[in-house]
Amino acid sequence: MCYRGHHKEVRLLLPLGDQLISADAGSDVIVWDVQGGDVYLRLQFDSASFAVSAMMHPSTYLNKVLLGSSQGALQLWNIKTSKLLFTFPGWSAGVTALQQSPAVDVVGVGTATGRIIIHNIRLDETLMSFTQDWGPISSLAFRTDGSPILASGSPQGHIAFWDLERRQLVTQQRHAHSTAVAAATFLHGEPLLITNGADNAIKVWIFDQEGGGARLLRCRQGHSAPPTTIRHHGNDGKNILSAGQDGTLQSFSTVHERFNKNLGHGSINKKKEQKKKKGLSYEQLRLPAITALSSAAAHQSDWDGIVACHRGRLATTTWNYQRCTMGAHHLQPPAEHRTGVATAVDITSCGNFAVIGSSSGRVDVYNLQSGLHRGGFGGDRAHTGAVRGIATETLNQLTLTAGSDWLLKFWRFKTRKQEEELKLPAAPASMMLHRDSGMLALALDDFTLLVVDIETRRVIRKFAGHHGNINDMTFSPDGRWLVTAAMDCTIRTWDLPSGCLVDCFLVAMAPTSMSLSPTGDFLVTTHVDSLGVYLWTNKSLCGPVGLRPLPADFLPSEETLPGVKADASEQEVTSEEFDDAYESAEQLGAELVTLSLLPESRWKSLMHLDAIKRRNKPVAPPAAPAAAPFFLPTVTGLTPRFTSPTATEETQSRLLGSALLSQRSEFTSDLESALQTRSFERPLRLLKDCGPAAVSLEITSLTSPGGGASLLPAFIQMIDSMLASGRDFDLAQGYLGLFLKLHLRSLSQDSVAMAALLNLSNRLEAGWAELRTSFDQSMCLLSYAKSALL
Repeated sequence: MCYRGHHKEVRLLLPLGDQLISADAGSDVIVWDVQGGDVYLRLQFDSASFAVSAMMHPSTYLNKVLLGSSQGALQLWNIKTSKLLFTFPGWSAGVTALQQSPAVDVVGVGTATGRIIIHNIRLDETLMSFTQDWGPISSLAFRTDGSPILASGSPQGHIAFWDLERRQLVTQQRHAHSTAVAAATFLHGEPLLITNGADNAIKVWIFDQEGGGARLLRCRQGHSAPPTTIRHHGNDGKNILSAGQDGTLQSFSTVHERFNKNLGHGSINKKKEQKKKKGLSYEQLRLPAITALSSAAAHQSDWDGIVACHRGRLATTTWNYQRCTMGAHHLQPPAEHRTGVATAVDITSCGNFAVIGSSSGRVDVYNLQSGLHRGGFGGDRAHTGAVRGIATETLNQLTLTAGSDWLLKFWRFKTRKQEEELKLPAAPASMMLHRDSGMLALALDDFTLLVVDIETRRVIRKFAGHHGNINDMTFSPDGRWLVTAAMDCTIRTWDLPSGCLVDCFLVAMAPTSMSLSPTGDFLVTTHVDSLGVYLWTNKSLCGPVGLRPLPADFLPSEETLPGVKADASEQEVTSEEFDDAYESAEQLGAELVTLSLLPESRWKSLMHLDAIKRRNKPVAPPAAPAAAPFFLPTVTGLTPRFTSPTATEETQSRLLGSALLSQRSEFTSDLESALQTRSFERPLRLLKDCGPAAVSLEITSLTSPGGGASLLPAFIQMIDSMLASGRDFDLAQGYLGLFLKLHLRSLSQDSVAMAALLNLSNRLEAGWAELRTSFDQSMCLLSYAKSALL
């Protein structure tokens, strides 16, 4: 449900029973009815005199809301009567946080000057106050497990813990978050504190340390800035390496969030002693964001298996995936060649060497185990321009480099000598090699794509269609598809054997990086100004997908990303759309046997009604009610219906007349009518609505004095029509079993009914023979699959 009524940014929300209270930047407070979405109350304040900055519901104060202002004053309102009850003058500082304490009438007030006031709002008396040195109070939380502790958050990400009995600071948790602590909450009755901040992290702290300190118990954290580079790690496709603009390197698992890892933020020097000697702060030692990375799982348990390039730096860093930390090596060329910045990196398939290209045109090889420089390609420079892409093939015999000088060069890895070069029609922006097939994809600056066969060293495919810079590309595991993402907000899938575009769709935000899992099940993308990592399912693995070439004038449809809200008019679903919703067919095929959707208790218990009645037989006879019943009597059946008014006991006769005995039920009347029209849909629908006891009563009444002898063959024909149609197979068997149990003696004396039963028996045997053949084949295949050595 969407609530519309604010004209400015909504900054505060407070759920209160069946109401939701919201306040916007213009100090407009609205009380909403949660169920209906209507405006229950609207309070408008003058931002110059009372700008609403905090809200709280005092405990045990019915329909009361305490509002804090940026000017420092507080007001207590009754939202039911829309009356101002009391105004607190404040403490000459803007109110930034309000929190109810475990004690009734006592609240915690946080101010913009860093002062914390514990105030009794009933007596208008300040009990105590504290001062925080880290700026304004961003959040307050009271511990509720018996310890008199108050936690306060700061804009620097620190948390202070105050003892309310001794009225002093107990401990502090520095750098709990890298940004301001947005909210802090103690779990009720437990020593657990939950905090979150603008760094896209939620953390759980437990108080089990000596001296009342807290330690981190659990953490779920994403990137605090949009991720820019993303790659799959390993061959199982379960782990995703992601580097963001916040400078962190993280690993996300597609299986479960508990397998997520945070490899941390790169630093210039990891030794703390050297940091202290140089007198540098933590922020000055942090490395900038990662621009390119490459990983290999071959020797990740022996040495570092991840190499990353950083923005504006020549030296590349190594990372250890298993230890979840930055590696020991900073890879950079010899001192006489340290110019430019690192732009491209690739790790060989064996995991022993890293090949790194720079903006000066150098391509160097390093040993990952020792971190030593092992030479370069082409002497001093491999390209006259910046290196845009590097790739090594499976056998480590060939190395490919692409530069801004419009050249694609082929190098012998062992001798570091050039074998051949290929002139490109434009400068390459990036490069991707599929090692198994030997296909090399290059994205050019003119928005076109080239596919080169590294065996023949010729351009075999050229694709055009993007209208913006191609940010990233990836191959399918079998090498048949090339998936590309560009700044025109399209993600396109190219079929290499046919050379055609087979899929294209739009996204709301331009994709910046992408990676297709080695198993081909998920496509991972990152987008501009988005903190999320998005997973796309490969529909071709779930069912048959027709991959036909798309026409030249194809207009792609836009796919809505999770968390991206579309326009309200597009989200409203009309009744016509509900009418056009797909409904499953009652029967897939006339030759198939279809079961009913009724519960098993509706037909399985028909043959055991006598045992059920004996078990449920009352011990004592029912007693007559002393007065009129509270509930109106209803007719027996699954659908509740009230009985028609009857005469009182004084005037009602207990003798049944002959006319009442000759009355037929609705089922018997419809069954007799269906015998003429040969359509048994209506009587069958009436039986489906009845419970087991009512079904037994209806079948028993087929031979009642008012039933007539023609109803027994009619019921047999109804069962025969059910078996002929193949629908409600289980109901037909249950009804037929109860029918034979009740009327077998009468049927043996009726020649017409016996002839109908003989035809029904032949149909039953033929139908069961087909089912038994299908069952035997399925059981045979199942036994073979279990026991055969495949």
